[in-house]
Amino acid sequence: MKRKKIGIMGGTFNPIHNGHLVLGQTAYEQFKLDQILFMPTKNPYYKKLNHTATLEDRVNMVKLAIEANDAFAFSDLELLREGNTYTVETLKILTRENPDTEYYFIMGADSLYHFETWKDAASILKMAILLVAARDDVSSHAIEGQIEYLENKYEEGNIQCLMTPNLEISSNNIRKRCREGKSIRYLVPDQVMKYIKDHGLYENSCREGETFGV
Repeated sequence: MKRKKIGIMGGTFNPIHNGHLVLGQTAYEQFKLDQILFMPTKNPYYKKLNHTATLEDRVNMVKLAIEANDAFAFSDLELLREGNTYTVETLKILTRENPDTEYYFIMGADSLYHFETWKDAASILKMAILLVAARDDVSSHAIEGQIEYLENKYEEGNIQCLMTPNLEISSNNIRKRCREGKSIRYLVPDQVMKYIKDHGLYENSCREGETFGV
């Protein structure tokens, strides 16, 4: 029986933006995936969250952003666990519950250079194919060396380049624009922009002493 091919887009989504959606759609098309799971993180071990947006806010914005795309689905898997969330633990649950599914974990190119520091990186590569986002204005050769290094180190590793449009959008910049009263139109879906405005999100974010997540 043909195995399902499911992509995973994880992150704090604080807030989710059009760059996330384009990345998910690109992965869906380039690797002919059956579905992309958008999976908000509850307590990431690597960053402190901006608390002007609650967990409920982040979840609501993700659901609004993906509702019109049948290829996208919401997953609360990482929200149901206590303590810090780790990719390896998420993949263990998914592969145990869905042995007929092949998972594709989507990440930014920057994360690839820190991948060795992730909890049980070797096990991650046994359970999922990594799709590394390389912008379409940057040659994939820029990251091929790191991919080759990791695939040699982790013999079971399968890491592929995901060629994405050059969209310079970050959640950090969106929060900054909200603080400054600037428009975020075209940076986030219209439904998300309305949600942020209606709930007054990010208007009073801390300017100093806070580490913002992307």
